[in-house]
Amino acid sequence: MILAVDGDPSGLADLERELLDRYARHYRVLCVGSAEEARRHLAELRVARAPVALVLAAHTDDRTACNELLGEVREAHPHAKRALLIGWGDWGFRDASDAILEAIEHGRIDHYLVRPMAAPDELFHQAVSTFLLEWAEERRAVPYAIHVVGDSWTGRASALRTVLEQCAFPHAFSLADSEEGRTLLESTAAGTELPVVILPDGTTLVNPTDAELTRATGTSIEPEDTETDLLIVGAGPAGLSAAVYGASEGFRTLVVDAVGIGGQARSSSMIRNYLGFPRGISGALLARQAHEQAWILGARFAFMQHVTGLQREGDRLVATLSESGRVSARAAVLATGAAYRRLGIPALEALGGAGVFYGGAGSDAHRMAGQEVYVLGGANSAGQAALHLARHARRLTLVARATSLEAGMSHYLVRQLAATSNVDVRLGTEIVGGGGDGWLTHLVLRDRASGAEETVHAYGLFLAIGANPHTDWLPPEIARDDHGFLLTGAEVPRDGWPLEREPFPLETSMPGVLAIGDVRHGSVKRVASAVGAGSIAIRIVHRLLDANAAATPSQAVPEPRSA
Repeated sequence: MILAVDGDPSGLADLERELLDRYARHYRVLCVGSAEEARRHLAELRVARAPVALVLAAHTDDRTACNELLGEVREAHPHAKRALLIGWGDWGFRDASDAILEAIEHGRIDHYLVRPMAAPDELFHQAVSTFLLEWAEERRAVPYAIHVVGDSWTGRASALRTVLEQCAFPHAFSLADSEEGRTLLESTAAGTELPVVILPDGTTLVNPTDAELTRATGTSIEPEDTETDLLIVGAGPAGLSAAVYGASEGFRTLVVDAVGIGGQARSSSMIRNYLGFPRGISGALLARQAHEQAWILGARFAFMQHVTGLQREGDRLVATLSESGRVSARAAVLATGAAYRRLGIPALEALGGAGVFYGGAGSDAHRMAGQEVYVLGGANSAGQAALHLARHARRLTLVARATSLEAGMSHYLVRQLAATSNVDVRLGTEIVGGGGDGWLTHLVLRDRASGAEETVHAYGLFLAIGANPHTDWLPPEIARDDHGFLLTGAEVPRDGWPLEREPFPLETSMPGVLAIGDVRHGSVKRVASAVGAGSIAIRIVHRLLDANAAATPSQAVPEPRSA
């Protein structure tokens, strides 16, 4: 269902024309002239359990009625996308802009939409299509979704879902004894080993290895060449940015990552403060688009590969890959990021994938519908996960050890959390226990000030509690701080620096090896900062090139091929 509400007869006619002409074949389109009529239809749809994809409500003089309607949509149809319709140019007026900002801040709308003009209004349709795509992906209803069928939420099925999540592939999981699971397994032989993975083209994989699943999705594992100009270790925002700029400037670029794309940012359900995306963008979509952009520009990737060693051999750097042996490069960029810290409670660790999840909501948000859900963490990733999950959960509780959210979370997220009616925030609190029989049923919370403990019912726990840097594999000559983050530039200890020149910014204590993103000491833990560091790293690679040309052979640093 696509439902549009506009009290202006002329505006309503334009809406109905555009929506019916473009979407009536695949959606039921209903355009009504009042909030009361829309409310009646929404109630009927809820009773019938009919999915509502998109609700468009016009900004009118009666702002209260509009706000009440959009708020009711969220309660009755939490999956539905919601947009405030405004006239062309209205966003420049204080009344309309205040209404938009207030509705977004209070979680009543996803964004605004300009009323359609002359037919066909392709700008209008671009926005509507984007809403519908987001709705379909969240429900795992897109035709390119991958289906995993298993006999348990945990074990191998959970591991395969993790692989797909790390590669940012839309996917859905079904238990084999569920109605959906039985339907998906109809084409397989009786007694087929579980789990089974069904790809969009109908290909069925029976209990595949991680590598088999990755190859089947079209993702590369082995490097195409063992010699390259620029080796990038890590495919998070910083690494993908370096790949885009490195490949675009003519460097033969190889990106290696042990898991997939996007790093921790991939789990962010919605990044609203990233430049150029006024509606916001999910971490998974940003990762997919950056990966595609780097690939189109010529960068090549090798996934499911751990880099187990890095050393200098003459004028080249040699990395050892876990599955493909040695790869040499003229320069290297370390963008290995950091791994989520574990909670360390055995009973909860045993429920990984069965109610307990590390990172953002990902593909499991829709399973939290009508449930009691908890998010642990106090930074942006926790706030983004909480707001996303609150659209589905009956009650969402954000648990933070700190006594205030402002120190670690962006102001816009703090405001939105405070304005969301089904979100509670428990500060100065930690999780010390919990469990369940096959699925999470309860948590034990402790007040850090008083020591008092409380057992609460919980269906889902999402953990975003910081991370440790991926630096254990690096040789000892690459300097780190006390927490394992890499020292670069002016912070590199001079007693271990082998050249007469000073280290360049972002350069580690091994000449020609740069570090960017979360793995670098003192880095700003924001996606935009990581992306910026990726572009700066390529500028520094060019400076290394110039320094190499001017240096004596004994002082040379790796010299990437010029663009």
